[in-house]
Amino acid sequence: MLKLISVAMVSMFLGGLWLCGAASAAGFEEDVFRTSAGEVTITFLGHGTLMVSFGGRVLHVDPYSKVADYSALPKADAVLITHEHQDHLDNEALKHIVTDETDIVLNRKSAAALGKGRIIGNGESKKVLGIKVEAVPAYNIVHKRDNGQPFHPKGEHNGYVLNFGDTRIYVAGDTENIPEMKDLQDITIAFLPMNLPYTMTPEMAADAALSFRPKILYPYHYGQTDPEKLVDLLKDSGIEVRVRKMS
Repeated sequence: MLKLISVAMVSMFLGGLWLCGAASAAGFEEDVFRTSAGEVTITFLGHGTLMVSFGGRVLHVDPYSKVADYSALPKADAVLITHEHQDHLDNEALKHIVTDETDIVLNRKSAAALGKGRIIGNGESKKVLGIKVEAVPAYNIVHKRDNGQPFHPKGEHNGYVLNFGDTRIYVAGDTENIPEMKDLQDITIAFLPMNLPYTMTPEMAADAALSFRPKILYPYHYGQTDPEKLVDLLKDSGIEVRVRKMS
């Protein structure tokens, strides 16, 4: 069972004393979830970048130095990289958080560019900090470069599903509303991108969400797109859309 402690307010659970503020010590918004595997804190750093904390460990997703001062953030016990584009694979961010003990899990082209890490491809899964991480497809069908090539080719880049007991968190990476999303099962929390022209319009993101119906949806990596458009499109869907500062 999932319980959300929203950071939009201060919450107190007596007997276990839960206190949540509107922002982390570094000034970023956070949401805290109680899962069957323990408490999970998601810190919204901006763009396509997240920090997930659980059990005293820190997992960074697509760390990007333009959205945060990584010298002031916790060291990474693990890093997930969805693909090799500079706003997802950023050496400037990585140099501040990666140690000799950091487990870096990434797609093949990112591993080639970085020169290290554990490669994971679409359809594969690995244990990362004791949790199961599944790599799922992330690619374009509609949006393409001037030469006709998609911004994100099929089969090369990853989205990730993180399993915390019965809570499944889907971080889509840079993708459109692709057919494979219909195969996603029991997603509790989802992050879907709306950064045009590289990923989805609000209408595409709404279609994607309806194809697998997460309980909670965060639009992220949305650039200049108004996330409230997605809120309006899904207002009667039963999917809770939460907007955080993730442009």
